[in-house]
Amino acid sequence: MCTVVVSIDPSAEVPLILVGVRDEFTDRPWLPPGPHWPGLLGGRDLLAGGTWLAVDPAAGRIGALLNGWGVLAPEETRLSRGGLPLRAAAEGGLPDLDPARYDPFHLVLADRAGARLWHWDGVTLRDEELPEGTHMIVNSGWERGEENERVAFFRPLFAKAGRPDGLDGPWQEWRELATGAALPLDDPRAMIIRRELPGGRVFGSLSVSLLGLSAEGVRYDFTGDPHDPAAFRRVLPE
Repeated sequence: MCTVVVSIDPSAEVPLILVGVRDEFTDRPWLPPGPHWPGLLGGRDLLAGGTWLAVDPAAGRIGALLNGWGVLAPEETRLSRGGLPLRAAAEGGLPDLDPARYDPFHLVLADRAGARLWHWDGVTLRDEELPEGTHMIVNSGWERGEENERVAFFRPLFAKAGRPDGLDGPWQEWRELATGAALPLDDPRAMIIRRELPGGRVFGSLSVSLLGLSAEGVRYDFTGDPHDPAAFRRVLPE
């Protein structure tokens, strides 16, 4: 993914809300979220076999991956980063991780009590807890200032969004923001993008995930049409 929004309010009926926008080459094959692994749900990357976002419904945990910047892993020992969200969601962390086998990444692990973030730049692995509030993680990492145009535009909007009063509460405002708030695809602030590259390949936003965690369980909405707030379908509860 290229953008993850995490909103944490321990006093709310839905204490944690997560939005994930997946950007990728449009010709890379994938499957929409489903039970592709025992006990876990998520979209499946058919090229490397992993995922960009995994959910353990029984544990109420989410693992969400973003590519990072830095030193690449040696080709002869490199593992796909797509296995990291699966490990995080299933195990509640990254025990015994050898980060040197992975290209740079940012990994979010969330449950209804809060969220933790790992950063690996190919040299140093760091982890930190996300405090109460609304946060955005992009490919450059956890952006806490206003230097990133996307973050400067969207974070205040997500922070002001009306919080649902339960997993079945009103989510329309979050759906509209998660699908780009109607910004043009070429706007420098855009969260939903499309880039036509030399050679004819296209890189763009392929899907959006919207999740809520509460004492009730997990709500997981997904759309493969990231421009349309009405196109979400329910993954959880089934």
